[in-house]
Amino acid sequence: MPLQSINPHNNKLIKTYKEDSPRQIEKKLQGMADGFKNWRQSSFAQRAALLNAIATELLKQKAELAKLMALEMGKPLSKGTIEVEKCAWVCQYYAKHGKQMLADNIIETDYSKSFVTHNPLGTVLAIMPWNYPFWQVFRCLAPNLMAGNTMILKHAANVSACALAIKKIFDAVQSPAGVFDVLMVDYQAIDAVLEHKAIAAVTLTGSTRAGKAVAAKAGSLLKKSVMELGGADAYIVLKDADVELAAKECAASRLKNGGQSCISAKRFIVDKSIIEKFTDAMVENMKKVTMGNPLVGGFELGPMARMDLRNSLHEQVLRSEMKGARIHWGGSVNEVNGAYYPCTILTDVTPGMPAFDEEMFGPVAAIIEAKDEAHAIQLANQSNYGLGGAVFTKNIKKGEKIAATLIEAGSVFVNIQVNSDPRLPFGGIKESGYGRELGVLGIKEFVNVKSVAIR
Repeated sequence: MPLQSINPHNNKLIKTYKEDSPRQIEKKLQGMADGFKNWRQSSFAQRAALLNAIATELLKQKAELAKLMALEMGKPLSKGTIEVEKCAWVCQYYAKHGKQMLADNIIETDYSKSFVTHNPLGTVLAIMPWNYPFWQVFRCLAPNLMAGNTMILKHAANVSACALAIKKIFDAVQSPAGVFDVLMVDYQAIDAVLEHKAIAAVTLTGSTRAGKAVAAKAGSLLKKSVMELGGADAYIVLKDADVELAAKECAASRLKNGGQSCISAKRFIVDKSIIEKFTDAMVENMKKVTMGNPLVGGFELGPMARMDLRNSLHEQVLRSEMKGARIHWGGSVNEVNGAYYPCTILTDVTPGMPAFDEEMFGPVAAIIEAKDEAHAIQLANQSNYGLGGAVFTKNIKKGEKIAATLIEAGSVFVNIQVNSDPRLPFGGIKESGYGRELGVLGIKEFVNVKSVAIR
């Protein structure tokens, strides 16, 4: 079955890619196994040198790579440029700090000497989505290479050119053979790849449904896995919040990557005393956003990544409306060729509606009324997801307590939108997945934590 890349701006086919044959898959996987034998013996200095070289090449090619993202999944050029720069940063970050993160831990015991060391596991299969075609890959690639693992990428079919561009970057910096490669396969091939002896672990960023399937397979093989899945992030706006600041941050988060981000805010839970003021401020922020061809500068919002995704989002909006939600702003689909969807605000949203219960992967904000602080926290946690969240309040001490102890999510920020950062662990709980990427915890997810004792 061919892999198709379609321009979401005009719904035209860009290119068709042929899937790897079983023989090609075997050759690539064996190459990874051979490459790991050498890479695991490399020094931290050698690993850091490769990551720094990759960072330099990323920055050199950022204009071209941003254009690829605009063509394949509709990201505006300015946003694509920022994404590539962030990929360079994560490479540089682990090149600088990875050795210290993985240093042996000396433990005082009755033995003459005892310590904990961190050995690489092998080749990691990375199953990545289309929404951040470069960042999602480098977010897990950089720490794993620094840890001595190798990685093979199975990317989303609609961003195949981006996947191949990453391979070309490794070729351009003359990376050692078998450190990184790309599988040109569809999802049906994943089980067979996971079963291969060359694969030691798997990391997946994607839907909860896909995560459950891959996690079950990995578990049956006793192979370590990390799952970074969907989210229905709740941002709580308390009655003492700076409403203008909250609306600005909430709108920016909801429209992050055109609303197609696992950590973009989805549900806005607002104290009833300020909900009207907050809603008006959200509309004003949404009004300022311009939408158009991602290859033309000046537009903040491009098309959604695929027409089917646009249609599914609109169907969620209509189902929510049928259950009592009100389309306060936007919500209409123009009959255009591309997968465009306008900034949309739903009000009167309550539990039981798609806008409350499901992940809305697009520029649709669901505003939910809370009777008081306790009710707001209850509504925030009334979700199968637990990826990120935020609290807006002028009482910083209270906001910190709510964020640290009361919200059920992997990341909770106060008075600012959630962002992934190489310095902080990233991941979720409940149906948003398990395991962590980034930070010290991220680099240690796929290592053998080994105890050594000497008499």
